[in-house]
Amino acid sequence: MTATSPAPERPRVKLLPKANARALRHGFPWVYSNELVTDRRTRKMEPGSLAVLLDEAQTPMGTVAVNPTSKIICRMLDRDPQAVIDQAWFQARIAQAFALRQQLYDAPFYRLVHAEADGLPGVVIDRFGEACVVQPNAAWAEALIEPLTAALAEVTGCTVILKNASGRTRGLEGLNDESLTLLGAAPTAPVPVQMNGATYMADLTGGQKTGLFYDQRENHAFAARLVPAGGDVLDVFSHVGGFGLAMRAAGAGSVTCVDGSAAALDLAGQGAAASGFGDSFTARQGDAFDQLAALAEEGCSFDVVVCDPPAFAPSKQALEAGLRAYERIAKLAAPLVKPGGYLGLCSCSHAADLARFRNASARGIGRAGRRGQLIHTGYAGADHPQLPQLAESGYLKSVFFRLD
Repeated sequence: MTATSPAPERPRVKLLPKANARALRHGFPWVYSNELVTDRRTRKMEPGSLAVLLDEAQTPMGTVAVNPTSKIICRMLDRDPQAVIDQAWFQARIAQAFALRQQLYDAPFYRLVHAEADGLPGVVIDRFGEACVVQPNAAWAEALIEPLTAALAEVTGCTVILKNASGRTRGLEGLNDESLTLLGAAPTAPVPVQMNGATYMADLTGGQKTGLFYDQRENHAFAARLVPAGGDVLDVFSHVGGFGLAMRAAGAGSVTCVDGSAAALDLAGQGAAASGFGDSFTARQGDAFDQLAALAEEGCSFDVVVCDPPAFAPSKQALEAGLRAYERIAKLAAPLVKPGGYLGLCSCSHAADLARFRNASARGIGRAGRRGQLIHTGYAGADHPQLPQLAESGYLKSVFFRLD
């Protein structure tokens, strides 16, 4: 929704001549700090302030949120330089995102807003039935959290809205890590979520991120297709049992989940019990690299092994070390796969593109003395849409190999 009249009075910020104004006009949503004229007035702006962005020729390009303390100094909010960023504006953006999810899913459990790709830069919202968890990972969203919350409640009818402040990017924006209840009362127990035939337990207040990773839903479903009836499966970096529970629900005979978090494994166990197969669930708590080595020493083998680690390469500076870690995971996991079985490897590192991640995975398999056929490449589900102009929005990659 845009303004009619009068136009809001806003400061103006200007691109440097070297900035790529064409990319911004074609949909790239960010201006980096080395692309903007940062005079004393701009540097004094409060993080999250709204401004009109001008190109080198002083032509208005749109309404941006400015954070002088961030490497991403401007985020494009609206192509209209006179846009009114109020509750009605939020409602229009959220309603558009909501309509897509309602078309895609028959139950209200999904990522409702996926940041830039849904027109709300830096904002992530996951829905868990009557509750929504918001991650305002940019200063402008933190500053406008009240109209955002009101709009979210109006569009979805949710009665509980929580703010999760654990995102790594909040620190880069100069924001605190204080999580809050924005509407209603926070749940006092994990919320059961039905996906792929299994029940997952999402801790909305004390769990990792928003409590559940919806992005792997379709990759869970693909892994479930690989399991022979009564087969044994291993889910490494399992969190609350994402891959393992889906494969067990599809007919696996046993599932072993490995994670460093005892709390996450407890939730995975609760999910297994709620799904009706708690007696075939085993948890191993500890460092994943160590656990993989220990399983090999114990002579264990599995029909399907999936490793879904945290971001080993969260930045370009960490890329080479991250690729070595992905290679090492593949090298340790491959020997645990039975001949003719399957190995799934995942990366949520936006700095490691698909080709580099795939190559690191293949090197690790080869170093383990195994030969692999790449049979499937998976990405985040449709509730995590990508903004084509922003590579970071396509962060998730999953590669599945059949090993000889």
